[in-house]
Parts: sequence; C-alpha cells; structure tokens
Amino acid sequence: MPRETPPTPPESRESRASRGPQRPLAPPAWLVRSLKPQSAPIPWAAVARASVAMALPLAIGILAGHPTYGALASMGALSGVIGDTADAYRMRILNIAVPQLFGAIGVTLGSLAFGHGWVAVGAVTLVALVSGMMSTIGAVASVSGLLLLLNCVVGAGLPMPGQWWLAPALMTGGGLLVLALALLAWPLRSGVPERAAVADSYLSVAALLEAAGTDAYDDARGAVTVSLNQSYDLVLARRALDHGRKAELVRLVAQLNALTPIVEAAPAAHQWARHARVRLPAEVPAAVRALAQAVWRGGEGPDRGGAPPELAEPRDHASRAIDHAVRHAAETLGDPDPLGVIETDDRLGRPAALRVRARRAARNVILSGASWRYGLRLALCIGIAQSLVSLIDVPRSYWVALTVTFVLKPDFGSVFSRAVLRALGTAAGLVVAAVVLSEVPHGWWDVPVMMLLAPLIPALTTRGYGHQTAAITPVILLLSDILNHQGLGLVGPRLVDSLLGCAIALVAGYLLWPESWGTRIGDRLADAVADTARYVECVFGAHEDPAARARMRRRLYRDLSAIRSEFQRALTEPPPTGSRAAAWWPLVVAVERVLDATTAARVRIRHGAEEPAPEEIAEVVAELRGLAAGLRASSHLREVRADFTVGPKDSVLEPLRQEVGAARAIASPKTT
Repeated sequence: MPRETPPTPPESRESRASRGPQRPLAPPAWLVRSLKPQSAPIPWAAVARASVAMALPLAIGILAGHPTYGALASMGALSGVIGDTADAYRMRILNIAVPQLFGAIGVTLGSLAFGHGWVAVGAVTLVALVSGMMSTIGAVASVSGLLLLLNCVVGAGLPMPGQWWLAPALMTGGGLLVLALALLAWPLRSGVPERAAVADSYLSVAALLEAAGTDAYDDARGAVTVSLNQSYDLVLARRALDHGRKAELVRLVAQLNALTPIVEAAPAAHQWARHARVRLPAEVPAAVRALAQAVWRGGEGPDRGGAPPELAEPRDHASRAIDHAVRHAAETLGDPDPLGVIETDDRLGRPAALRVRARRAARNVILSGASWRYGLRLALCIGIAQSLVSLIDVPRSYWVALTVTFVLKPDFGSVFSRAVLRALGTAAGLVVAAVVLSEVPHGWWDVPVMMLLAPLIPALTTRGYGHQTAAITPVILLLSDILNHQGLGLVGPRLVDSLLGCAIALVAGYLLWPESWGTRIGDRLADAVADTARYVECVFGAHEDPAARARMRRRLYRDLSAIRSEFQRALTEPPPTGSRAAAWWPLVVAVERVLDATTAARVRIRHGAEEPAPEEIAEVVAELRGLAAGLRASSHLREVRADFTVGPKDSVLEPLRQEVGAARAIASPKTT
C-alpha cells in the first residue's frame, strides 16, 4: 500500500543552481512509475523451460533440414512460455493447453485468408471482435483470445510453409512441448504448489497478527487478502477438476476455511492493541507460523501440528476470539477425518462444473455491454491497422496489428502506459536484435543464441511490460528472419511498425473512448460501499448465517483488492486521470477499515459484548448507503459530515461509527 512520504527538505540555492536545466528534462511521475521495475522473484524453473522449449525445436528443424519448421514450432513454444505462469500443475494445463487450441484456430483462419486482400481484412477484424469479447471472461480466456488474434494476424501476414494444417500443428506442438516440460515433476510434486499456497496464507495471517496495533496493519491486511485470493483460486480450481471428494483437496479447503475465524478476529485484536498501546503476545503469531509449517508438511494428527498451541490465558473479548480461532485451526489440522470437517464447515462450497461455468461465461459475454464495447474497440483498431497496411506498402505489415493486439489489453494494464512501454521496450529489444541479426550467421548458431535469449522472457516478465517487450522483440525477430531471411533489414521497419501500431491503439482505442482513460475506481468503490452496507445488515441481522457472512466478507475484500489493482493501474495514466485516481486512495483504505470495524464488532458480541440496538445498525447502514449514492452521483470526492445521534458512546458499534464518519469526511482534492 502506498504511504505518504515525508516532505523533503528545501534545497539550497546552490543545489538548485548546480542542476540548472536538468530539472525540466525530468520525466513525469506517471512515466517513472510505469518504468520502475517491479520487485518479484525470478521463476527459475520457467526460465529453464523457456531455454529448452524454444531452442530444441530449432535444433530439430536444422537437423531435419527444415529450419523454417523449427522456427514455427519455436513460435508456438513462445506462446506457451508467455502462458507458463501457474504454480499448480492442473492450472498449467489450463493456462498453456487451452490457449494453444485457440492459437491453432487463429493461425488456420489467418492462413486461409492470406493473400485475399479485403477478405483478409474482414476476417482478421471479425476474429478481433471475438478475441476482445473473450478477454472479458477471465485470465485463461484472456490469454486464449490474445493467442487467437495474434496467430490469426501472423497467419494472414506471413506465407506459411507446407499444407494448411502444417503450421497449426507445428505451433501447437511447440506449445505442448512447454506444457510437457512444465508437467515433468507432477508425479513427484503433486499437491505441493497447493500446500505451499495454503501455508503462505497462514504465514500472511501470522504477519497480520504481528502487525496488530501498529501502522503496518493495513499493509498486512492487504497481503492477507491477496494470499487468500490466490489460495482459494488455486485449491478450488483444482477441486472443480476432480469430480469427487479427494481427502487431500478436502483437507486443504478445510485448512483454508479454518483461517476465516482468525482473520475475522484480527480486526478486534488490532482495535484492542491500538487502544491499549500494546502488542499481541509473541506466542500468538508464532502458533500460527507453526500451523503453517504443519500445512507445508502435509501432515495430519497431533504429532504434525494438531496439538493445541500453548497460549496465555485470554483476558478480554479480542484475546478470547484470537485464542478460540487459533485453537480451532489447530484442531482442524489435527482432525484425521477431513471429510467430517468439510461437511460441517464448507464455507465456500464446491465450484460448479467446468461445463456449467463455460456455459455461464458464454451467456454473460454475449449479454454484456462491457464485452461488446471492448470487442468493438479492438476490432476497430485491428480493422484500421489491417486496412492501412493494405492501402500502404508496408513490408511484413503483420507487425502493426501485432502491436495493436499487445497494447490494447486493458485487463493487462493501462492502455496509455502500455503503448509508451511498448515503444520503449521495442526500441531496446531492437538494439539486441540488430546485434544478433548482423553478427550471428543462420544455422546451428541460432540454437545457442535462442538458449540465451529465450530465458530472458520469463525472467523479465515479472519486472513489467516494458521489460517483457524488450525480451520478446529479439526472439520474434530472430524467428521471423529464419522464415524470411531479411537480416538487418528487419530492424528499421519493425520500429516504424511498432510506433504506427501504438499510435493506432492510442487514438482509435484510447482517446476516442472516454471510458478507457477515465478512472473506474469511483463506480466500483460505490458498489463496494453498498455491499458493505448489506454486510453490516447481515452481520447484525436477526437470522445470522456464519457461512453467508464469511462468503460476503471474502467477496468484499476480494472486490477491494481488485479496486487496489485498478488504483495502481490508474496511477500510470497521464494527468489529470492519474491525479484524480490518487485522490480515491484514502477512501479505499477507509472502506477496508469499515469492514474491519464491522467484523471486530461481531467478534466482540460473540465473545460477550452487548448487542447493538436496531436503530444503531439502521443509522450506520443509512450513512453507508448515502456514501454509495454520493459516489455514484459525482466523479469527485466531497466532504460530508456524518452525525450519529443513536446509541451510547460505549456501544460495540462506536468504532464502526468512527470509521464510517472518517470515510464520509474525506474531502475532494483542490485540483481536478
């Protein structure tokens, strides 16, 4: 979570004079944020797979006397390397195999349309519409739509060797080679990624408890939300593929569900620790870390983490809640019969079958205005790109449409910043490509060069889009040169094509669509506030359903996590959009604190505090709904004073009233 930085000391006159004309040349803050490398570990296993999967087809093609066939297979492997992002083995099948299927369809359609003039333009534009609408479904569908369009553009812009089926077969084979390498360790490490994810969630909760009562609590809470989202997505996705209740998967779901009481008790502990100006006893987070080790070992029973932790005698509502929650988690880990646990406490339930979810997704896409708008935006830009290169003699013109496809992916980040990063990344990658194309002769030398260049793709992808583009560009140009033998002549036109594609995406896919450069945080935050009002009613309602409350709470924190991501994305937009987005950040934090205060009040009531009066609950709900209505009615934040008149000061809802009042008292910025 971004923090307010302390004011910098004033510079001396000599210091300002020494810098002289350098200050006006400083890049804007939004561009600096876009270019700043993200801190993330290097996926070394994916790096090794990329090196082997992209170099091996080239070696086999050269050995067989058909280097162009090897280049096509390496192109397919490239798409597999880009999709090789999941840790769980079953998710790797979805992330790599499914997009390969759509990629094969795309290159087939493109090859059939190659050389047919305006028919090819119409065909690629129609594929762009379908691709754009697919991208709104989810992560796997987004990559599938991307490969469908990319391969269609390549097939329509490059002559493919052999029969019509050969290119799709070779490219699919290259992608499946990446998948085969990714699944090599599955028999030995089955379930390990899922266990690691659940153990990481326990560790993040331990860090949350350790941060209770300190300013680091908000950051720790955000980390818990992200970790739980990843764990539930990973475990439930695998569970949906396994028809039947396998003991290992059931146990993982039970272990995740056992974290819910601890997470719910954490806000109460934070309030108590802050009020008392103390920290939670060190043995509390230590006990949760011990449970994380038990999850990682995959064991069960008292000898592997199920023994009750040694905790101090609780003295207040918050301490009792934490004590009960941690002991409940320890009992869950020690239960030898996970089926019994999951039957009584399966709070999220089993996901629908893949067939059912696919049918729902297709229906939602067809009926969704957002999917049609994005599909039409992408189709318009691709249509312009394809029409332009049909009217103007642009060699290897497929690169223009490729650039548009990569840039115009709002689900991957800001379109504006992606266009800028694409241009800069391409320029950097072309420098490397120029050295390779001018100094490395074709033949067996291509294999070691590919072994060195391909690993840079997964290594730099985690650093940001511009770094990924710089790594992909020389690889694509090397493979293109094997197919076309243009040599160094590829470099200049590729830079012009990239700049042309970025310009089309910026004008026709960004500036002409105000919704694309206007921040969407306000509308989404208004929905979250309205859902928070319903959550307050659910938490203090007469007919309390713990499972429904847990599902609603998880959904709310997931939505706020998505808003955080949208906020980070909006910060990379140029002014005034970025500055307007920054103004929403305090309110995002305030809504999260309202959720925490609501949960903390429920925990205190469960452990002995007095129930609030219905009038108190109704007043808080009315204020939250008023805040949601105000957010929908205005694109700017305005200060509204919340005057609570119902309920005593020592009510269990007093911390919640304070947080709601703080949320309503956030004022709009002076400049808009």
